[in-house]
Amino acid sequence: MEENKILIGALIFIGMVVGANFIMYAIARGAARPGGGKGFLETMVKSLNANQKQKNDDMEELRRTIEELNEGKKNSDGDSE
Repeated sequence: MEENKILIGALIFIGMVVGANFIMYAIARGAARPGGGKGFLETMVKSLNANQKQKNDDMEELRRTIEELNEGKKNSDGDSE
């Protein structure tokens, strides 16, 4: 009798694990398709490229700011002499 209860409990536990994995798979698959029927890899590449572009824009802005500061420093040094 106890063996049956243990077996039923184990089957319920396995069913819960499999069910949770299926639900998480469905959620992840739905999140990877934000419309247009694009594939998972295409969506990932597009999201990574967007981040790279933003990083390049930030670095370009930082470079311009440093150049402006250096030019301002050179101009103020030349005025004092």
